[in-house]
Amino acid sequence: MSNTIFAFGLGIGTQNKEGDWLEVFYSTPSLNAEKSTLDAIFESTNYEGGNATLVLEESDLNRLHLNLLKAGNIEQAELASRLKASTKPVILCVLATDEAPSNPAEVYLKLQLISHRQVQPHNTVLDGMFGLLINTAWTSEGPIDVRELADRQLSARMEGRTIEVFSVDKFPKMLNFVVPTGIRVGDAARVRLGAHLAEGTTVMHEGFVNFNAGTLGTSMVEGRISAGVVVGNGSDLGGGCSTMGTLSGGGNIVIGVGEKCLIGANAGIGIGLGDRCIVESGLYITAGSKVAVLDENNQVVSTIKARDLSGQSDLLFRRNSETGAIECKTNKTAIALNEVLHAHN
Repeated sequence: MSNTIFAFGLGIGTQNKEGDWLEVFYSTPSLNAEKSTLDAIFESTNYEGGNATLVLEESDLNRLHLNLLKAGNIEQAELASRLKASTKPVILCVLATDEAPSNPAEVYLKLQLISHRQVQPHNTVLDGMFGLLINTAWTSEGPIDVRELADRQLSARMEGRTIEVFSVDKFPKMLNFVVPTGIRVGDAARVRLGAHLAEGTTVMHEGFVNFNAGTLGTSMVEGRISAGVVVGNGSDLGGGCSTMGTLSGGGNIVIGVGEKCLIGANAGIGIGLGDRCIVESGLYITAGSKVAVLDENNQVVSTIKARDLSGQSDLLFRRNSETGAIECKTNKTAIALNEVLHAHN
């Protein structure tokens, strides 16, 4: 048996009437735990190895608290002690290996590892996760299985209360689970759990960041970062722009944006960008778009499909205002981010 595990988390879960997990909140998930911590888990709980999800009783948490203290893992020991006061189920989710999740508790652990910046997008296996998650009403009284919502609303009205429904989705807001340091988000509803927001990222009110996607450095996001799309340090997404992800027509192609790029307002990409690229405002480039490649004298040297330029650096994409043709030439303009906009308290 291995002396290490991929990840584990102590969390608080919410179940529906059938006992299925709707969500699990892990305040401090742990990646690549040391052998001493793994031994503490074995000695304190019914964990027998492999990937497992256990519901812990107060006695389990007492033992776990003491054994984690002996192992020198003070943070997790204090968490175990604090969770003894929980009125909701306390979960221990252990992922011995990084493989496709088998239940919602494992999905939530992996999504929170990404949002806690412990794992970057595409660096953990999420295959099959959609089929494991339950469509949930995220409400003023917490998560409710959407099939149970009408009954809960009626009961609340009979007691003189109103349950406000913020969304019906398999994913909650990231900021209700994780608030990373050094970021600004104009509208919390537009960042899903499982997004990766690096230090120095600002997501404006119309910006959107999906799960298993996000930024790796300082970025101003006023457009859409679709599922699976990763934006490099120093790149900006203009108002209303779009990046085609695996859920929005990109199929299995992973589209990324390199460093110091600018995608103009209402523009979009269906190809990857290397570093220091610019896409003119209003220009949407799909993989099959025909692109006229220009030399330094603005003469057409070839016409190719945009996919042949995917991932290349120092390119400027624009539309010819007279012919409507998409053109590409070497970008000689340095992209300078607005330091005032990117300032953080």
